[in-house]
This record gives sequence, structure tokens and C-alpha cells, in this order.
Amino acid sequence: MKVVLKDGSELEIEQGLTCYDVAKKLSEGLARNAVCAKLDGVLVDLDTEIKKDSKLEIVTLKDKEGLLVLRHSTAHVLAEAVLELYPTSKIAIGPANEDGFFYEFDFQNNICEADLEKIELQMKKIIKADEKFTHKTVSKSTALKKMKEFKQPYKVELIESVPDGERITMYTQGNFVDFCRGPHIPRTGMIKAFKLTRIAGAYWKGDEKNKMLTRVYGTAFASNADMEAYFAMIEEARKRDHNKLGRELELFTTIDTIGQGLPILLPKGAKVIQLLQRFVEDYEQKHGWQLTKTPLMAKSDLYKLSGHWDHYKDGMFVMGDEEKDSEVFALRPMTCPFQYQCYLNKTRSYKDLPLRYDETSTLFRNEASGEMHGLIRVRQFTISEGHLMCTPEQLEQEFKSCVEMAVFMLKTLGLYEDASYRFSQWDPKNRAKYIGTDEQWNEAQGTMEKILNHLEIPYVVGVGEAAFYGPKLDIQIKNVWGKEDTLITIQIDQMLAEKFGMVYTDKDGTKKNPYIIHRTSIGCYERTLAYLIEKYAGAFPTWLAPVQVKVMNVSEKSEAFVEEVCEKLMNAGIRAEKDIRGEKIGYKIREAVSQKIPYLLVIGENEAKDKTVAVRKRGSQETVSMPLDEFIAKIQKETAEKTLD
Repeated sequence: MKVVLKDGSELEIEQGLTCYDVAKKLSEGLARNAVCAKLDGVLVDLDTEIKKDSKLEIVTLKDKEGLLVLRHSTAHVLAEAVLELYPTSKIAIGPANEDGFFYEFDFQNNICEADLEKIELQMKKIIKADEKFTHKTVSKSTALKKMKEFKQPYKVELIESVPDGERITMYTQGNFVDFCRGPHIPRTGMIKAFKLTRIAGAYWKGDEKNKMLTRVYGTAFASNADMEAYFAMIEEARKRDHNKLGRELELFTTIDTIGQGLPILLPKGAKVIQLLQRFVEDYEQKHGWQLTKTPLMAKSDLYKLSGHWDHYKDGMFVMGDEEKDSEVFALRPMTCPFQYQCYLNKTRSYKDLPLRYDETSTLFRNEASGEMHGLIRVRQFTISEGHLMCTPEQLEQEFKSCVEMAVFMLKTLGLYEDASYRFSQWDPKNRAKYIGTDEQWNEAQGTMEKILNHLEIPYVVGVGEAAFYGPKLDIQIKNVWGKEDTLITIQIDQMLAEKFGMVYTDKDGTKKNPYIIHRTSIGCYERTLAYLIEKYAGAFPTWLAPVQVKVMNVSEKSEAFVEEVCEKLMNAGIRAEKDIRGEKIGYKIREAVSQKIPYLLVIGENEAKDKTVAVRKRGSQETVSMPLDEFIAKIQKETAEKTLD
């Protein structure tokens, strides 16, 4: 037989060889470091026999797939250790992910994080024993019988959901048996670096109606050096986490009596949002966008017309009962059906297009409690939302302009290098999720694909991530923990205009539906603030800092000049605060440094006498004396140019 290797070379092999045998033919070192293989694009165990001409790739821990297989195998070792220590416990699921792995258990008596050390010691014994991972394919009935013998009801439930006739893979290491697709590493002894990190509660299958299980988290790496680097990154993430830092710097808070996902922006956080909103609205106005202000709620009739009632109702806050009330309202989850009424306010011709509406919109989405996180995912948020109506001929240029605006915003904020692009498409296998015909979707996605390729935008495809009415370009960004969310989105929609009766008279006198571009320019302001906190570890660029300058006196003798300096700074449009408390100057400086204020002005007797200021820039311990007017000009220049350092 012939196998084609990763580098494109071909190798003739005899019948009956496994992937491991081929790895050994290629190199003893490769066979020693191999964890699994990729056979015709599918990950398989190394002992899988090659039965026909195939493409073969030997996977090691240097490969992303190899690391995931190592982590999945470590999760099985965790489950084995738990059953040995707590024989009455029940096992559920144990997947791997980019950060590590977890396994869910139903313990007869709850464990705590102090128990993780004991579980780790048991895992090390299993690893030292170098138990082999073996597997066999069995029938559904055999798998059910096996798991019932082991008294594992969660595994039984999972196996029962497998279609009849489908074969099931069972993996064994030592005395532990699990129902699993695999693949796994050859032996437990290949696990060189692992750590259990925490425990948490998790509903079985993520359904809060089901029993709460105990989820044990851990991670595994190819080496201790890699694991140490990971935990160093985690420590840095903790320092930058907007949930922690945002509260410490008094940017926002949350209150249990108000509710989850409903943060309160404190004065400093509100100031940053205000600066961003003014910046965005001024920019949009200069580029032909017209401001609208629409209601925060509407009758269900509007959402039924747009399709949100059928496709998004579970994510909305509904007020009223359809069976009892003559009118049922809902808070708006997006602005598009409201802004369409501005278009419909009068008749339109091709000469009116493109027509661009923007709005600083407050939206409401009924997020699940487990999905919410700080300012990144909330139930009430404000967004820089816009809708653009245009002709087919104008579509590419207008789409390009929306992308250029998003890129400008990202670069101005310093987030451009952290962003990636996703072409979010529909899933034709899930028709109930979308409106429109196959032909309409193929046309919309084909049009968008041509535009993205022509603009040379480096995107990945996300099947099933489209809006229910059209494909999207999602600009993605990760928080400090590696969780990815959408920051900015630009969508092409050719369906809602027809549903709302939006038409224009074309050059030939015929009535046509415009294309609609849904877009945000900076996305959700709360989410953007979260990413900015994490990006700059709370040390915002001068132009965005809620307090740009802190002015402090050395003694009472310079107090009057501090007042004078603050007044001049604020009259010059600079956000300044004074500190004239009777504390020692060193204490006041340390406190201001902890607040990450860009500039500190220290006023002593000499400065008061000479009408100068002693300037200390954030991150430096050096103090530079200069005239006040010179300092004001410096801050004004930084603010106007929106410098990032």
C-alpha cells in the first residue's frame, strides 16, 4: 500500500502495519514522541491499522491536536483516580480544551479544593504505573451493559442517546473503562506535566433543571517549562482581569439586589464610555451618518414582522402575556426594525442612496446566568449601531467603508493587533434558525465572499454563526483568559427590506428593495471598556484616562497654587483632580500611582513661587519641572492626537 506523508512524500508499506509501525519506520524518535495519528484527516490511535492507500500524519505534542489528546487522556487518568479514591462517585463527561481539561463527577459527599492534592497524588501513581490505553469497538447494547455493571448512570444516559446500530468505542487504562470517541496517548507514563486547578459546580448537560455536578478542572502540557509559562500567563491575566481591576480602579460595580448582568458604571467608568461615545458619534457624523433616537421597546407586532419574535424571542425581555393581554411589549434586543421606520418615513429613490443611520443604542438581551461575565457579556448594554441602505452597485464600496471605519477605531484604541476576522455563515442543516430561501442565502453569502476576498480580509469561516437574516463579518477579540467574543460586526442583509416593504425607485422607474448593511463601529461600549481595561491593565492612554492629571501639594504653603493649577487645567479641557490632604507627599504619590493616572503634578514652595509644575509621568520616577502652559499644551496635543503611549 501507499501512504502520503505530511510533507507530500510517499511511502510504500506492507499490509497489516499500524500508524505506530509507520512512525517507527520513519524515525525511532518520531515513534517515541508520537501521541496519535491523523489518517485521511481523522485523528486516530497509533495502533490503528492502515488498510488502504491513505494520507498519514504522525501527531506529537508539538502539534495542537497532540496537546488536546494528551489533555483528554489526563482527564481519563483524573476519572480513574477519583473512582479509586471515591468508589461511590459517578462519572459524567471529561473533555479537553485549549487551556486544559475538566471532568464532571457526582460525588456522594462533596469534595473541596483541598482534596485536589490528594487526587493529584493518586494520578501520579497511575502515571508512574505507565498503564496502557487500549480500546475496542462494541455494540450499543454491549456498551450499555458494561456501564450498567459499573453503575454509571450518566454514561448510560449518554450511550442511550447514540443512534441504534452505531458502533461505540470503549477505552480502558488499568481498571478504568470509559465510553469515549478517543483517540488517546499510548500510555499514561507519557503525561509529564499536569496540575489540577479548581473545582466548580456544573449542571448536568448544562441544564439548570438537571442535577448539579462537581466539575474538576486541570491542565496538562508537554513539559514542566511549558506549564510554568502557562501559569505565569495566568498570573498576569489575573492582574489584568477587568472584573478585578475595574472594581479596584472604581470603574464599575455590580449589586446583587439589582441583578446579574446589570453593571453600574461608576463616575470614572462612565467618563471613559462618554469619551468613546463622543469620539464615535463625531467620527460617524463626519462620514455621512445621520443620528437617530428610537424607542427602547415595541409591541410584539414589530418583532413578528422582523422575525425576531420567531427566531430570537427566548433572548428577549417580554412584558405581558400573549394569551391574556391585548398588547404585549418587549425591550429591544437590536435597533434595526426601529431604524427601518426612519427609511419608511417617506418615499425613496436611488438618488437618496446610500442612506446611513446611526444610533448610540441601549439594548437588552436575556442572557443565561452562566454566560454572563463582567462587562463582556451583560443583559443591558449600549452599542454603536448603524444601518445603511444602498443599491447593489454601491454595496461593496459601502461595506468597505464600514470595514475601514472599524479598523480605524481598533487602531485608535490600540486593539487592532488583537483582533481577528470571522466570516459567519448560515448552517443549511438547521433551516429553522433562519429566514429566507436557500437561493437568497447562497446569493447573500456569495456576494459577501466576493467582497471579503476582493478586500483581501484574512477571515476564518464560522458555519452556523450568521444572524437569522444574513451573513456577517465578525471582528473577534479574546479576553485575558483566552475566551473569544465578537467586538464589532458588519452584516449584509437582503431579506428584511422586503419583509418591511422598504423600496426605492430605480433609474428605470422600477421599485426595488435596497441592500441593508448592519454594522457597529466600535461595538458594545461596555465590552470595549472591558477589553481596554485588560489591554492597558487599567493604565489608559492619556486621551481616554478618566483622570488625566492629579495635582498635589507638598505643604499648606503651596495649596493655593494647587487650586490655581487645577482651575487652569480644567478650563483647558483637561480632566484633573487635586489632592490637598494633610498627608505626606510620598503617601499621596503612591496612592495616585496605584490609580494609574497618566500624570502627577507635585507642587512645592518653589513651584508656587516660579509658577511651574513638577511633572511625573506614569511609569517613571523622574520628575521634570516645566511652565504650566507648556504642560497644558503637551496634554492637549496627546489628547488631540490620541496617542497610545
